[in-house]
Amino acid sequence: MEIKLITVGKTDVPWVREGLELYASRLKHYIPFSVVEIPELKKVSALTQAQIKEKEGELILKLTGPQELLVLLDEHGHEFRSLEFAEHLQKLLSRGAKSLVFVIGGAYGFSDAVYNRSCERISLSRMTFSHQMVRTIFAEQLYRAFTILKGEPYHHE
Repeated sequence: MEIKLITVGKTDVPWVREGLELYASRLKHYIPFSVVEIPELKKVSALTQAQIKEKEGELILKLTGPQELLVLLDEHGHEFRSLEFAEHLQKLLSRGAKSLVFVIGGAYGFSDAVYNRSCERISLSRMTFSHQMVRTIFAEQLYRAFTILKGEPYHHE
């Protein structure tokens, strides 16, 4: 089993990239972890929001295989406390899929095809964060979940 994080757009904020790299390197002690960045679409000013979601959705779906569990980070998804997320992550990992793939969409969300392909949606908060910041925040939460599952002294309840 491995975990992939698919993101739409590149990270151009240095501290966000550094934070993501920090938690990605820590996660590799627990599970193979990779980040796949889908380049932002070109000439989007000529496209509608629906067209942008469709094109981004096609790129997301090309990166996911049938043996992978697809979980969307979505503002309308289920919210977890950190301990609950750790337990839920354990259940997802035990489902026997080749990979567990988390996806951070673009500014307009996901296409219907991506929603239909996913097994669930998770929300990090009722607040809205930039798509770049979510990468680091989510990677930290994954790391926190693994330390909870291993009984390591990172999380304090």
